[in-house]
Amino acid sequence: MATSPKTVVTSPVSYEAALLELEQLVARIEAGDMPLEQLLSQYQRGAELLKFCRERLEKVEDQIKVLDQGALKTWTPE
Repeated sequence: MATSPKTVVTSPVSYEAALLELEQLVARIEAGDMPLEQLLSQYQRGAELLKFCRERLEKVEDQIKVLDQGALKTWTPE
């Protein structure tokens, strides 16, 4: 019985790269011209990219808290 080759999922190199890939992926999904199996795999990739972006943002937020010595201020646009 032959097994199908596994797809190797690579992590993005940066937040910006992940965000760009996610935006492109959403555009392809919204176009609605993907076969169902590909749609599912692309949706899963999108979930992975979203998780990656959220984790990166949380790390930056934690670093900002340290730099501000825990005194976070609410940002208001001028």
